[in-house]
Amino acid sequence: MPSYLPTLLPSCPNSLLSPHGRLLSLHQPQVMGILNLTPDSFFAGSRVASEQDLLARAAAMLAAGAAVLDLGAYSTRPGAADISEAEETQRLLPAVQALRREFPQAFLSVDTFRARVAHAAVLAGADMVNDVGGGTLDAAMFATVGRLRAPYVLMHLRGTPQNMAQLTHYDEDLVLTLLRHFRDGLVALRRAGVVDVLLDPGFGFAKTAAQSHELLRRLPELQALGRPVLVGLSRKKMVYGPLGLSPEAALNGTTALHMVALQGGARLLRAHDVAEAHQTIQLFANTFSMAE
Repeated sequence: MPSYLPTLLPSCPNSLLSPHGRLLSLHQPQVMGILNLTPDSFFAGSRVASEQDLLARAAAMLAAGAAVLDLGAYSTRPGAADISEAEETQRLLPAVQALRREFPQAFLSVDTFRARVAHAAVLAGADMVNDVGGGTLDAAMFATVGRLRAPYVLMHLRGTPQNMAQLTHYDEDLVLTLLRHFRDGLVALRRAGVVDVLLDPGFGFAKTAAQSHELLRRLPELQALGRPVLVGLSRKKMVYGPLGLSPEAALNGTTALHMVALQGGARLLRAHDVAEAHQTIQLFANTFSMAE
């Protein structure tokens, strides 16, 4: 292990425990289904139009093999408009409550960088906080998650969703930058009492398509931190850009890169297309179990 990395855990944890008592097993890779409560998410096919639509999509994702449902009420696509905390909360909480009512055993994640939104969502029944800011956009986030005893996704981001596209220059090795970011974040989270942490490299967040491909190729290097890795590359520019396509035409490319991510050690695939991601995991497991 590199000298600048602390000893955080002897091995990658195999499960995450919700403050509500629900358990997410990561003994095998799993799928996190994306449910966007925003009107301007980059992939139009992911936008939820109503509560009825939300429940139907959630039911289909769970039936297709989703182990986690991830709800986002603030668009983080490059250049997306900022919205108030109140608006984000008004979008998010009714969705959490509806899903908890209809699917009491489902493991629910909330995609927010605001501590007060995360707090309200977990009290409403959410199980995990998925923070694209990695604690950099709200100084109260780590302490809040620690008090909640909720699993937490620590992502790498520079700047904000509004200006991150202009912050893609790195003075040092990109993976080294991420390792240091995660090292410092894990130390701070441990001090705040957060036990269960996943790492997300932040594909496309203050990273060009070429940089995102480098991160994917070097994904195994993140294993030094002893934490499970979440990969969120579904239908992103790193997929459709090199192919000259649109997000709507990027399912096949997403599947191809999901297999690369699994080979690099990813434990959770955040995906718009749950059935296809789940099938990729099944084929990955079948191929490598037969090779042993």
